[in-house]
Amino acid sequence: MYVTNQLARPSRRWASFLNCVAIALSFNFACGQRTAQTADSWWRGNIHTHTLWSDGDDFPEMIADWYRSHGYHFLALSDHNILSEGVRWMKHDEIVAVGGEKALEKYLHRFGDDWVETRGTQGGPDFEVRLKPLQEFRPLLEEPGRFLMIQAEEISDRVGGLKVHMNAINIEELIEPMGGRTVAEAIENNLRAVEEQAERTGREVLVHLNHPNWGNFSVTAEDLAMVVRERFFEVYNGHLEVMHLGDEHHPSVERLWDIANTIRIGQLAAPPLYGVATDDSHQHHGARGSHPGRGWIMVKAAKLEPTTLITAIKSGTFYASTGVTLRDVDYDPKAKLIQLRVEGETGYKLTTEFIGTKVGYDESSKPAVNERGEPVRGTRIYSSDVGQILDTVEGESPSFRLTGDELYVRAVVTSTRPHPDPSFEGQRPQAWTQPVGWQPWLRYR
Repeated sequence: MYVTNQLARPSRRWASFLNCVAIALSFNFACGQRTAQTADSWWRGNIHTHTLWSDGDDFPEMIADWYRSHGYHFLALSDHNILSEGVRWMKHDEIVAVGGEKALEKYLHRFGDDWVETRGTQGGPDFEVRLKPLQEFRPLLEEPGRFLMIQAEEISDRVGGLKVHMNAINIEELIEPMGGRTVAEAIENNLRAVEEQAERTGREVLVHLNHPNWGNFSVTAEDLAMVVRERFFEVYNGHLEVMHLGDEHHPSVERLWDIANTIRIGQLAAPPLYGVATDDSHQHHGARGSHPGRGWIMVKAAKLEPTTLITAIKSGTFYASTGVTLRDVDYDPKAKLIQLRVEGETGYKLTTEFIGTKVGYDESSKPAVNERGEPVRGTRIYSSDVGQILDTVEGESPSFRLTGDELYVRAVVTSTRPHPDPSFEGQRPQAWTQPVGWQPWLRYR
C-alpha cells in the first residue's frame, strides 16, 4: 500500500494481515512458522558492500576474503546498478586510480598467478585485469556453515537532485532503477520491481532503503512512513557522508526511525520499519572513507543459507550493531517484557535506552526553517512525545516491561568504549533491537 498524501486512518487490510502473520518478537514464531526454538545460532553479515565492479577500490575476492577472515558468516556484494556477472576487463590504470599502486600486488600475493588474469603489456596503457564474476569466485571462498556469498545490487535511483538508493539482496537478475515523480513513489516503484522479480523467480528477497540522510537529506521520515510495504532501512551506515546525526535543520537517522514508526503504527496502523546496520564499504586499502567492519547485522536462524536468513530477518529475528554484542534478545508479548543479555566489556560501561512513543502522543508537526525563517526541505519537526526515552538501564541484563500504552518500544545499547574506526565524531559502539509491542495497535483497529 502506498499512501500519497494525508495520514489517513488505516484500511482494514493490515488488521487481517496481522491476524494472519502475528509476528511475535519473542523469537518464537513468525508468519505462523516456528523459527526460534531451533534457531540457536547467530550469524553475522554485511549486506551493503562495493567492489571494483562499481565504485569500490578492491577486487571482490579480496573484499570477501577480508569479511570471511574477520568473523563474518555472510556477505552481500551490492554494486551500483550492476551485478558481478559476465566478462569484464578493467584497465590497470583505473584500478590504480581508485585502489592505489599496491592493489594488484596484494591481489596476486593473496590468490596467485594461477587465479589472477591479466592481458596486455605490464606497465603499458593496454594492461588490464579481469574482474571475476560472483559465480566464478564464490566456490573459492564459500564454506557450508561458515561463510556464504549472496548476490545483491544497490539500485541507485534519483528524483530530480535527490538520491534514492535501495539494496536488493538475493536477487537473480539485474533491476534497473524505476524512477518516480517523488521520492516516496521512486521507493515504491523500485520495491515493486524487486517484489515482482522475487515472485517470478521464486526467491526470497530482502529490500532495504539506504542511508536516508545522504544526498542532501534525500529521504524524509514522512517518505519512510508512507511506503508501508518497505519494512527495512539503514539505521546505521558507515559512510562518512551519510549525516548519521543530522544537522541543525535535519534530524538524526534514529529520530527519523522513531518519527516514521510513530506515523506508521499510530496513524496508518501499518507495521514498523526494522533497522539494519551496514558498512557501505568502498575503501579497503586504508584511505579515508567508508571502511569494512563498521556496521553489521546479527541474524538468529537455523542455518546459514539465503532463504533461511532472509526469512528470519523478515520476522524481526535480528539486531543491528556497530560493536556491541547481544547474546540474546527476548520479547514476551504476554508478559509485555523485553529482556536483553549483553556481552560484557571489561573496563567499559553498557547503557541501554528503551525508546518508544505512547498512545495519545501529540501528532502535531511543523516545517523546519532556516535562520531566515524560510522552510527547509526535509523531515518536519515533531513533538518530544515521539520517540521518548522510556527508561535507561545499565549493565549486561537490561529489561523493560511495557505498560500497554506504548505504540512500540525498541532498545539501543551503547558502550563507553571508543569506536575503533568511527564514521562520525564521538561515535561509540552500539546495538539496536527491533521495535516490539506494536501488534495490538494494528490488530484491533
